[in-house]
Amino acid sequence: MTDLDAPTEPRERVLLVVHHTPSPPTRELLEAVLAGANDPEITGVRVHSVPALGATVPDVLGADGYVFGTSANFGYMSGALKHFFDTVYYPCLDAVAGRPYGLWVHGNNDTSGAVTSVRKIVTGLELVQAAADVEITGPIDGAVREKCYELGATVAVTVADG
Repeated sequence: MTDLDAPTEPRERVLLVVHHTPSPPTRELLEAVLAGANDPEITGVRVHSVPALGATVPDVLGADGYVFGTSANFGYMSGALKHFFDTVYYPCLDAVAGRPYGLWVHGNNDTSGAVTSVRKIVTGLELVQAAADVEITGPIDGAVREKCYELGATVAVTVADG
């Protein structure tokens, strides 16, 4: 038997969570998403969480799926998440088509503009929505945490299943 005949180990799949979580509520949502993505029942995927201002082109290219999280600021996604997309969009444009994504947005009274702006970008990247967007206004409660947990878990399972 040669090295070419040896069985190969399946490549570990990666879920990249890119977030801007400047407030306690947005941080709480991130923790719920990460808990869901890291559910012990989900195997075959490694979760890599990176703040939006620190995420790079190699992070995006090395991932098999994505969860994006942001606050809604002045009717738009956060400047940090916008900077992330501005940085990675063209270098990753053709390489990420067809990969799954999920999104959560927290705003004090409206999230629609932020969701619309992210959807336009992920449409251009040809990402595929793996779970319904989670839009949160107001305080965080158990139901909201559960929706974020389900978001993380759903996208992680989608990534694991390849």
